[in-house]
Amino acid sequence: MKPFFSGLVCCISVLAFQVHGTNYGFYGYEPQRISPLRFADRPVVRKPFPHNIQGAQNTVNIAGTQCKSRPLDLVFIIDSSRSVRPGEFEKVKIFLSDMVDTLDIGQDATRVAVVNYASTVNIEFLLKTHFNKVDMKQAVSRIEPLSTGTMSGLAIKMAMTQVFTEPAGARMRSQNIPKVAIIVTDGRPQDKVEEVSAQARGAGIEIYAVGVDRADMQSLQQMASAPLDDHVFYVETYGVIEKLTSKFRETLCGVDPCTLGNHGCEHICVTTATSYYCKCHDGFLLKEDKKTCAKEVKAAVTADPCKCEAQLAFQSAVQSSIQALTTRLDEVTKKVQQFEYKLRGY
Repeated sequence: MKPFFSGLVCCISVLAFQVHGTNYGFYGYEPQRISPLRFADRPVVRKPFPHNIQGAQNTVNIAGTQCKSRPLDLVFIIDSSRSVRPGEFEKVKIFLSDMVDTLDIGQDATRVAVVNYASTVNIEFLLKTHFNKVDMKQAVSRIEPLSTGTMSGLAIKMAMTQVFTEPAGARMRSQNIPKVAIIVTDGRPQDKVEEVSAQARGAGIEIYAVGVDRADMQSLQQMASAPLDDHVFYVETYGVIEKLTSKFRETLCGVDPCTLGNHGCEHICVTTATSYYCKCHDGFLLKEDKKTCAKEVKAAVTADPCKCEAQLAFQSAVQSSIQALTTRLDEVTKKVQQFEYKLRGY
């Protein structure tokens, strides 16, 4: 009987595991797709930001592809209203810490600030405050919820006017460092967000809106940059918000197209801001197909014998004319001298 009961226990254990795995993932409840907006269930690779970006460009490995960590001025705007329970707010802080780990943090790399809001807005730290991950994550761990209303519009306005500024640590416009805001909320804003969000986007701030649980989808769309499919995220619980880390890592990183393949370039693949082009080694020229190369042929310069003989003949004629003129001038000079002598009676 003992082998029979052992086998029965084993079967029950496997069945229970399969049932559990059907509804829950590593982080808990899996996000579900309930709108046409993008959720945390499919990978997306966006094009890099424009070039002329200064700062470090370290390479990290993401899902088997090479990803360049670009410098950003990045501001997290987090909702800590009373609807966000203490345990849920801790999940948000873990999400922020995980995001910090994925970025290349530094004065010349990515700078991060955090804005905490409810009915009031608290700037937890500025873009110029922390330039290393350890200090930044410690500052994140000390953030306390405000536990009142949901003034999302006020929070976005504060970020635009007091955080994305040069005195607060934002880079000069001439440096072309992307300004990115990620707002996380689980409710409906108690103030108007459409106008202030449009002002922020008009000021060059790219806004990502993350909705959790009861978040109002229309408000998320009003806050986010276009296209909405790339800038609006939704998860059903704070328990799975950490799964968005990899999605933002893919979104905020510019994938080097040349690392994904040579794209038919015979010699060299060169990455640009938005694409690539082919280049040839020294001594070769790019063909019309813009991919293959041909050896450069330099035409040899040879002298035209006809031109040389004509040039020599011309030079000889000129010299003869000069000599004849010189002789004639000498004869005239002698005759003038003889005439002068006669006049003087010599």
